[in-house]
Amino acid sequence: MLKGIDPLLSPDLLKLLAEMGHDDAVVLADANFTAMSLGAGKPVLRLPGIGMARTVRAVASVLPLAADVPHPVAYMQVGGTEPGYRSALQRETLAVLAAEGLQDGQAEAVERYAFYERVKKAYAIVVTGELEPWGNFILRKGVLGETLRA
Repeated sequence: MLKGIDPLLSPDLLKLLAEMGHDDAVVLADANFTAMSLGAGKPVLRLPGIGMARTVRAVASVLPLAADVPHPVAYMQVGGTEPGYRSALQRETLAVLAAEGLQDGQAEAVERYAFYERVKKAYAIVVTGELEPWGNFILRKGVLGETLRA
């Protein structure tokens, strides 16, 4: 154990997050996500039994979000919904990120297949135990000392 480090952050997950460079992206995926096919050649870690909001809280405690892009956070748009719709899980997870400094308008909904294309460019995928469908997020890493701006 390390002092001040969320116990959910395993050595493998901490290593993965530390290896990421500025503007690299990590996908935090629900348990139904097609991680192995979309993540071919990428690190894929699993956090079975851990929900999305809890995972995001742990990851955001050590991962600075990019401040030099308009949307350092993306989430998968719920299929068949109107633009602007957010599920309860998405609202909860975005609230966790807001507590870490994410401003209104800095998270964007991305259509499912466009989200998959972004996943292919990500550094790694972390598959959670989240059972809620459409519970997938992409976080872009920033630089320590940057401040998220609106």
